[in-house]
Amino acid sequence: MPTTSPLPPEHGGQLLCDRVIALRKKRGLTLDQLASACGVSRSMLSQIERGRANPTLAVTLRIAQAFGLSIGDLVDQPWTASTIEVVRGDDATHLFRDDRECRIRTLSPLHLEKSVEFYELRIAPRAQLYSAPHFEGTRELLTITRGSARVIAGDNECQLGVGDSAHYHADQEHTIENDSEEELLAFLVVTYE
Repeated sequence: MPTTSPLPPEHGGQLLCDRVIALRKKRGLTLDQLASACGVSRSMLSQIERGRANPTLAVTLRIAQAFGLSIGDLVDQPWTASTIEVVRGDDATHLFRDDRECRIRTLSPLHLEKSVEFYELRIAPRAQLYSAPHFEGTRELLTITRGSARVIAGDNECQLGVGDSAHYHADQEHTIENDSEEELLAFLVVTYE
């Protein structure tokens, strides 16, 4: 039984080839940049992308890690990936920001391909979370679960209370202000084109 390929031989090579090309292009990486990130030679990556190399498990793992993925997620096969991932409430590695004005906790697994991100926001009374423009096409969906907020996105603004949601372009300056005397608790979904 061969141990050099993480995929079934009948279609694994082409699947890995297509996936590496798609991920590299989506992230705007050259072969040289990917080679530098994963420690695999440019020529080996080129051969993998052309379907002319059958990489070892160690090489496949290094490529997956460079994209922030597991091998199962890289090859996108249900039999190789875990079916449930848990982000624990007390996991400090998921704290994006934690100071007296604002606490942002990442609720989506950190290794996921970043086309969607999910956050829990806690903003102190009368404090605000200002954000510079994100990448073009970025949008945010904010839902308030406690308190009230004023959202400003470019020249537009709205007032939100408990249960309200706002969807806005985040590729412009935007601010979430807690305009109440209690802590604001909200959930934020960020999507990238």
